[in-house]
Amino acid sequence: MKILGISGSPKQEGNNETIIKNVLEIAKGKGFETDSIMISQKKISPCIACGTCARGEKCPINDDMQEVYGKLAEADAIVFSTPVYFGGMTAQLKALFDRSVLLRRQGFQLRGKFGAVMAVGGSRNGGQEKTIQNVHDCMMVHGMIPVGDGAHFGGIAQKPVADDEIGMKTVIDTIENLCATLKKNEL
Repeated sequence: MKILGISGSPKQEGNNETIIKNVLEIAKGKGFETDSIMISQKKISPCIACGTCARGEKCPINDDMQEVYGKLAEADAIVFSTPVYFGGMTAQLKALFDRSVLLRRQGFQLRGKFGAVMAVGGSRNGGQEKTIQNVHDCMMVHGMIPVGDGAHFGGIAQKPVADDEIGMKTVIDTIENLCATLKKNEL
């Protein structure tokens, strides 16, 4: 089974990339195949609502999203990590979700996949839960199944994550719960 990790941060080597690298290492240690997408290294333009994908055609925007479609479709589970920007996910991650409508319109390719979310705020109560809920909403539009940390919504961390023992525990609990859920539902 394959777990895809997506850092929705435009910052290279920042808190969210650290989280994605850590959770994928944990998953790999449990025998899962892993892959990652670091938005900081990708060019994903916003959706222009042209309707081309609704006709079953390839998205006409020629950018890195073409590669991302395949990675999203082949994953059994997806872990998203995003900083909290103005009370929500980054514009870059939102652009990925908006463009992922192609996968919805062309056979609900993400339906039934499990997903987990990590959010990093500037303070302990920096909008992480609201941001996680917003990502969960996008996942549910695809028919994905959100998995939390076993007690709450997901990984709720404060920057810098390397110094946030409490937050990193929720991140670890979330990936542990996602891995256990995948193993439990393995066919």
